[in-house]
Amino acid sequence: MARSRAELKTQAESDGIDFFFAMFVDMHGKPCAKLVPAEEFDLLMDGGAGFAGFAAGPMGQTPADPDLSAVPDPDSYIRVPWQPDVAVLMCDIHVLGRPWGYAPRVILKHQLAGLAERGLTANIGFEAEYFLVERDPHGKLVVADAQDTGQAPCYDMKALTRAFPFLSTVSRHMNELGWRNYANDHEDANGQFEQNFRYADALTSADRLLFFRYMVHALAQRDGRMATFMPKPFSHLTGNGLHIHSSLWQGDTALFADDSDPRGLGLSPMAYNYVGGLLEHATATVAVTCPTVNSYKRMGVGAPASGATWAPSYVSYGGNNRTQLLRVPEGGRVEYRGCDGSANPYLALTALLAAGLDGIDRAVDPGEPNTDNLHALDAAVVAAAGIHVMPPTLLHAVEELTKDPVVRRALGTCADGVDYVDYFARVKQEEFRAYHAQVSTWETDRYLTLF
Repeated sequence: MARSRAELKTQAESDGIDFFFAMFVDMHGKPCAKLVPAEEFDLLMDGGAGFAGFAAGPMGQTPADPDLSAVPDPDSYIRVPWQPDVAVLMCDIHVLGRPWGYAPRVILKHQLAGLAERGLTANIGFEAEYFLVERDPHGKLVVADAQDTGQAPCYDMKALTRAFPFLSTVSRHMNELGWRNYANDHEDANGQFEQNFRYADALTSADRLLFFRYMVHALAQRDGRMATFMPKPFSHLTGNGLHIHSSLWQGDTALFADDSDPRGLGLSPMAYNYVGGLLEHATATVAVTCPTVNSYKRMGVGAPASGATWAPSYVSYGGNNRTQLLRVPEGGRVEYRGCDGSANPYLALTALLAAGLDGIDRAVDPGEPNTDNLHALDAAVVAAAGIHVMPPTLLHAVEELTKDPVVRRALGTCADGVDYVDYFARVKQEEFRAYHAQVSTWETDRYLTLF
């Protein structure tokens, strides 16, 4: 049941809150906020916090446009565990009194309203990976733990022990917030970690992921380090994924589970149709789930040259097989592995839910699950099997996105008549052009005296 404004005020007073962060994120997922004294609670709730939209990031505004009003969602209240007199309120952006179609949280809420009209709820679980890093005396980015140099560091207990003070602090904070942290591990790369919390409804999970990122950044900076969720911060190490587990429910009934599944994965016919939709729209949705130029350096077609890779390169699904885009670790849920640490969770979930629902509406059959180790197969062999390759760059992915009518409808048309897909594409195309215009050290090393 939704928390009322009066209940929020009572909760904040009981918790001794002196300040609120009125928070929202731009297209890139960058957190933006104003710090509002608790004495101005009524002013904040009446009109929201005002922002110059053009200055905040890609929010569909020019310097000539009226302010963004960040209107707090009482259900999103999060008391900051390491600063207990402060609370965060996630906000929905309005302009001139109306929801703003360029705001990612507004976009997801519109998608979820359509889901609710069907009597459905989406439950989502995120697996967020990150590195703890610092700069060496020469300014080079390095792993923060100088002893974390193992060739196969995944699950390394010694490195996990050295990181215990940081990881345990984050874990305790998650549990204080009621998120049920259930695992913390050293991931596949040196200096890389993952901390898991229990699934929730789609909006709550997206809000929590954004707060989790903020928390990890803030606590790392407090310790004199940096955290990064960047997809590929080091060329020689595994990158940061953001795996998304999803299931649809009707009340307390799980709609994706079926113990009699003839394919043996424990999925219902509806779940298979959902998988079919995700596969059909995969080359378009990846522009939203892997939305930076750096994202595509995390992917690679064919067997990895060294070490391990967990980034899917092919449009495929299977059981408990981590070389697939879609993995079914157990009956009743689907894991989407084609998302990385740079994704805006509101936009990513909007695109993926739209793709899955389209599969349900059209009863798309995904075919039989793939059982191969796709990373060990030659690319030509995979192509001969009819398995499509994911786009190789952000530019290619954006081209696919603009051609997808289902994702276009889901991301919506804004108040000025512009489809959000086209706005997103312009921003990302410019990002790619700015990146492509830079001359890298690799290029000068390779070409400077070659000719």
